[in-house]
Amino acid sequence: MIEKIPFGRTEHNSTRTLFGAAAFWATPQEEANKTLDLLLEYGVNHIDTAASYGDAELRLGPWLKPHRDAFFLATKTEKRTYAAAKEELHRSLERLQTDHVDLWQMHILVEPDEWETAMGPGGALEAFIEAREPGLTRFLGVTGHGVTVAQMHLKSLERFDFDSVLLPYNPTMMQNPQYAAEFEQLMAVCQQKNVAVQTIKALSKGPWGDKLKTHNTWYEPFTTQEEIDLAVQWILCRPGVFINTVGDTTLLPMVLDAAARVDTTVPQVSLTAKMSSIEMEPLFV
Repeated sequence: MIEKIPFGRTEHNSTRTLFGAAAFWATPQEEANKTLDLLLEYGVNHIDTAASYGDAELRLGPWLKPHRDAFFLATKTEKRTYAAAKEELHRSLERLQTDHVDLWQMHILVEPDEWETAMGPGGALEAFIEAREPGLTRFLGVTGHGVTVAQMHLKSLERFDFDSVLLPYNPTMMQNPQYAAEFEQLMAVCQQKNVAVQTIKALSKGPWGDKLKTHNTWYEPFTTQEEIDLAVQWILCRPGVFINTVGDTTLLPMVLDAAARVDTTVPQVSLTAKMSSIEMEPLFV
């Protein structure tokens, strides 16, 4: 079984491997059901989706209905105004066939102008705060991609006391000195405030570039069990962080298997040395 630890201040013990439902972007319901059944086998108890993930919320809804109490459920919105965010939350709840989500997140909040809109008068933050009052969501978070995301999350945490953050974390990202410094600064703030830290792009070898796209990921992923074991271990050997799983259902069993067998006592520096033998490129520059 996969280790469970407190998801920040939420009082929920989440599996350190969270299911990333971007994998259901255009997945038939039967295939989605089989994938979700696999979560039960591994004891995964936390699902992360988004309104912008194609059909993902629609695929989760029917399966989740009899299992809702067994999962911490998170979704996201890219809407930046109060009215649009509020409308999209109600749409998400309808698609997910539930009366509440446990975590609602501002998705990909990295552009300064979008940040100002979301955090300003009439912005999405007002809808987020309001949604907690009737219990439409219990907790609030912020997510993002790119090399400036850690810096923007720090700014968001100064503006509002969010319960979680989500951002890229892998060896190539941490080879960028500025990103590494800002990531560590963010980690320190999150530890102080007991904010949950979710990581993405664990399996990224680099951009697809001109290569033939063979998997349902927007980056070229690791595909062998040995590589996936190393990538998962590299992240989980860092205490307190979570992995949002890969957006490809064919790779998911290998990720869950790696997480179930992981030895978190191995020093990350030794894993970095092993991973340096794998040809990797930065996903964001």
